Amino acid sequence: MTVARTTARAAVARRSSGRTGTVRRAPVPWWLPLPAVLGGLFVVVPVLAMVGRVEWGSFLALVTSPASRTALGLSLGTAAAATGVSFVLGYPLAVLFARSRSRWVGVARAVVLLPLVLPPVVGGLALLAAFGRMGVVGAFLDEHGLRIAFTTVAVVMAQTFVAMPFLVSAVEGALRVEGDRYERVAATLGAGPTRTFLTVTTPRVLPGILSGLVLCAARALGEFGATLTFAGSLQGVTRTLPLEVYLQREVDPDTAVALALVLVVVAVLVIGVASVRTRTAS
Repeated sequence: MTVARTTARAAVARRSSGRTGTVRRAPVPWWLPLPAVLGGLFVVVPVLAMVGRVEWGSFLALVTSPASRTALGLSLGTAAAATGVSFVLGYPLAVLFARSRSRWVGVARAVVLLPLVLPPVVGGLALLAAFGRMGVVGAFLDEHGLRIAFTTVAVVMAQTFVAMPFLVSAVEGALRVEGDRYERVAATLGAGPTRTFLTVTTPRVLPGILSGLVLCAARALGEFGATLTFAGSLQGVTRTLPLEVYLQREVDPDTAVALALVLVVVAVLVIGVASVRTRTAS
């Protein structure tokens, strides 16, 4: 009798939920909001403190100076380029990591994701050792009149080096969660590997791809150490907005704070737009 009553109550609850359009969510522990709020405040309070230090009377003049506009344009352009390169190179890597059963995949994954834990300056030194004038590849390119270090291309390479692992990690996780059963079904129906990759695999992990692109773009936009080491700080060529903020911090703190706020706003816009697109895709 008790089981019957419980079943009947559950059925009534389901019918009520269907009529009202509400969905009951899983309960959370009563103590969970406390560390959650503290974690949010840990991020929000410093940003609000920085906003409070902005000289709003001269804010527009500070952020629209020629140096500021040049640095912002360079940051947006190089971050977009680095995100595109990261997708072209990183998405295939993520697919291979998720689908391959080779015992060497773990080693390859560790190498590719190494920039996640390396200090950015170390990444810049590694790029300099490989693509600088005296580097392994850079010396050969220099002999043929191609110089990469301390150019805008070097900025894109530095940003790609540190940002691509974020995309690879996000997409690989999405691929592993989705599994490969639909790909196997498509193969049994006669679809080739390329068609399956483009029409089955990619659409199914689109939210994961978008999330990875957001992380990649945000990381590239805020890149500092590898860029400074490998590309330098040449105005209009390699001085991105984070480098301009660092430079202004020494000579004009008000300008540094204003530019830092611009960088925060741009990052929030990128994440917000991409989050909306991710929800739409899912």
